Amino acid sequence: MGSGLKRSRQYPGATSYFDRHGKRRWRFRKGGFSAELGPDYGSEDFIRRYEAALEGHRTRGGVGAGRAKPGSVGLLVSKWYRSQDFLALEASTQRVYRGVVESFRQQHGDKPVHLMQLRHVQDLLAAKADTPAAANSLRKRLIQLLDYAITLEWRTGNPARATKPYKVATEGFHTWTEAEIAKFIQTHPEGTEAHRVMTLMVYTGAARVDAVQLGPWNIKEGRFQYRRQKTKKSNGRLISIPVHPDLAAVLAKLPSDRPYISTRRGTARTAAGLGNLMQRWTREADLPACSSHGLRKACARRLAEAGATTNQIASVTGHKTLALVQHYTAAAEREGLADSAFEKLLARPNGEQNLANLPDWFANSDTKPLKGKEK
Repeated sequence: MGSGLKRSRQYPGATSYFDRHGKRRWRFRKGGFSAELGPDYGSEDFIRRYEAALEGHRTRGGVGAGRAKPGSVGLLVSKWYRSQDFLALEASTQRVYRGVVESFRQQHGDKPVHLMQLRHVQDLLAAKADTPAAANSLRKRLIQLLDYAITLEWRTGNPARATKPYKVATEGFHTWTEAEIAKFIQTHPEGTEAHRVMTLMVYTGAARVDAVQLGPWNIKEGRFQYRRQKTKKSNGRLISIPVHPDLAAVLAKLPSDRPYISTRRGTARTAAGLGNLMQRWTREADLPACSSHGLRKACARRLAEAGATTNQIASVTGHKTLALVQHYTAAAEREGLADSAFEKLLARPNGEQNLANLPDWFANSDTKPLKGKEK
């Protein structure tokens, strides 16, 4: 049920049904308008059909681009979907963005863009305060939409940029520990698909959407070379990393005519399919907090613990900005700094008395008490 809700939010109006052959298919239904979307949810053909269905509903049903008010939120969204910036995004990213933007458009599509003020944006975000991650996602999309409105000369400023992101208590996807990796291998030993997937992801740091595309064709002169799907359309940087001996030993036993993560028929698994498999595998290993994305973070953690710099780690993970890499490696860096601090503590003269002398280290040369300060 949860998965169905997520899908309906990503593509409002899209519902599934089973045809007379028992095959699941999708159709768009809204306001008396109906159109077939095909069987492959989220595929390029599905998105193309969904776009056409939206356009058909707008022009025939009187909503959105076909008969949208000039300068309205609905028209802005429609134009943004056809903009160079949006079309340059990968299909997976477009789906995520649509899931946020379509909900916003349904609620405020008729409102004039030029009248949106800071208080309006704050109210929109405050309505999602109970889910700060969702509020932050909406904030980012509003920034993009209103920036685009400025390029259309519909506005002169972007009030969304004046807001601050909500603090999110969670640190995101859990980073696998070495103990958890060992436990996973104990449950899924060498030779199983689960072991192969885990080994590939933890030794490449590849995201799930990239991992399912990797195959023998990506190894050139003993190195993994590929461009991330997320940045492929924008000619993202080439990732070129050495093949770790442990990974090379696993890959050497695989067929050379199919992706490393493939079905029994030899076709590449989908990113969503791999996610479902990983959930099953971690459940079997009693590792409910672990996920495929956590293996990507584990790769970054290992590199950080080995002393790699943030830039060096980014060259493996393919991140464009260093902020995310720093987030991935924060725990490892904190532990390393703590170890270094204690090494310095133990290296002080008269080591046995170091702890007893701690008050002297922090003694203030000014012995006069500060007025108005708590003691």
